[in-house]
Amino acid sequence: MTAELSAGPPKEPEPAPEVTDHQPQPEPGPPAVSLTPAQAFDALYAFCAPALVRQAYLLTGRRELARESVERAFQLAWQRWPEVAVDRDPAGWVRAMTYEYALSPWHRFRPRHRNPEPPAADPSDRALMAVLLKLPPSQRRCLLLYDGLGLDLPETAAETEASTPTTANRLMNARAAIAAAHPDLTDPSTLHERLASLASHERLRAATPPAVRNGSERRARFWTRAAIAFTVALIGTTALTVRTAPTHYEPPIAPGAEIQGVPARVGQGALSESEVSLRRKLRSSMGNGPEKVVPLAR
Repeated sequence: MTAELSAGPPKEPEPAPEVTDHQPQPEPGPPAVSLTPAQAFDALYAFCAPALVRQAYLLTGRRELARESVERAFQLAWQRWPEVAVDRDPAGWVRAMTYEYALSPWHRFRPRHRNPEPPAADPSDRALMAVLLKLPPSQRRCLLLYDGLGLDLPETAAETEASTPTTANRLMNARAAIAAAHPDLTDPSTLHERLASLASHERLRAATPPAVRNGSERRARFWTRAAIAFTVALIGTTALTVRTAPTHYEPPIAPGAEIQGVPARVGQGALSESEVSLRRKLRSSMGNGPEKVVPLAR
């Protein structure tokens, strides 16, 4: 109270200066540049594609499959661009699609993926890649997202569509497997640097954005035509069925029953002399029978 009293009576606020027309107004900034959908897609592709190719290579150990996974993910993004463009994290959307395609189990049935690719030139890179490829796909994905990209545990769990405890368990198992083979990688920061260097040692290139957009449009046209052809074939088959189907009920034919009491069929034996002579007599007199009796008219 003493301090408040010694400070004296409060001063009245000074009136605000009047705004006149002669005061300088702030200059408007440059107008916002609106990008076309193709330009926005190309910018996202140029920003994300090179890193995604390297990440897909760490997931699969195959260079061609890594490039193909990124192209398929961006082709799907271009087909759904109105949805992807307004997503809060378009890069995360494309990354999730890339990982899903790269880790698909159906690739093992493709003929060109049955043959192993040339290994890395550095022996330490080959050893680390061998350990990574021995991990289950779910653990490999969690390890790359958490220790490779630096996502936190909830974000890693959300992207892998798993619970936080399950994601933590996968991450610890993956770290334990790598530490058992490489004791110098027990530190997460060291592991992060090692994964980055492993991916950067490979010469991995992505396709150009126009090629990806054109491939997406060709694929969309192909599936549209396939759907139309299938629909036409289905309509034709239905019409043919309606045309040839019976219009009334036809009772089924009863199955045949076995007849009892019929004597067994036996072969015919040789004719006796009397039977042979009788047959000759019948054959000789068959055309010369008795004369017909003709009534006489009176």
